Amino acid sequence: MSADTATTTPPAATAAVLSLADDALILSHRLGEWAGHAPVLEEEVALANIALDLLGQARVLLSMAGDEDELAFLREERAFRNVQLVEQPNGDFAHTIARQLYFSLYQHELYTELAAGEGPFAALAAKAVKETAYHRDHAEQWTLRLGDGTEESRRRMRAALDALWKYTGELFRPVDGLDVDPAALEARWLAALGAILEQAGLDLPEGPRTGAWAAGAGRQGLHTESFGRLLAEMQHLHRSHPGASW
Repeated sequence: MSADTATTTPPAATAAVLSLADDALILSHRLGEWAGHAPVLEEEVALANIALDLLGQARVLLSMAGDEDELAFLREERAFRNVQLVEQPNGDFAHTIARQLYFSLYQHELYTELAAGEGPFAALAAKAVKETAYHRDHAEQWTLRLGDGTEESRRRMRAALDALWKYTGELFRPVDGLDVDPAALEARWLAALGAILEQAGLDLPEGPRTGAWAAGAGRQGLHTESFGRLLAEMQHLHRSHPGASW
């Protein structure tokens, strides 16, 4: 996605811009960590392409809020507004797929709704929805393969879905400037997720997704322990050579 898609963003939408941008930026970095480590070469290319799609979305969104490099590489940890789900470590391959399934289903439903509107995100969403459809399909196919594969692959997929379940409630908390119905979005997400898991021979996880005992402070700048290490790695080059140009 080209940064040319950027438009002037009303101040009221800044919170939404940073939320969407940081989700894409941080997950892009996480997926990029698979370079050289993916199970097979074909999957390494697929994950890299998804990471690049997300990075393109992040660049467009960040440029709507200010200087994209400064926002990506010079903000402190508490200034990032991504949900905690996307910052979770890759873990094993099933863990990465579970995280991708949860997020790509959410992002596809979100951008489909935004693309149908006339708000500041409509143009970006119209392009991004095509990318997120591929991301969703990729995660879905791997979920089916792992869930309906060997006993070990099924065990790992089930464990990954359970481990990340508590982070999904935050996806559907209202964000200032994001003109969507969170409850309706969540209902569509749950229906799509349930259908995929049923086909894969897996059940929807149980346990809390909202409330004080569940994850959900990323939008307020509170992040999990692993985020600090991710940010240090992502920002190291830019901070080590301030003002450098290629």
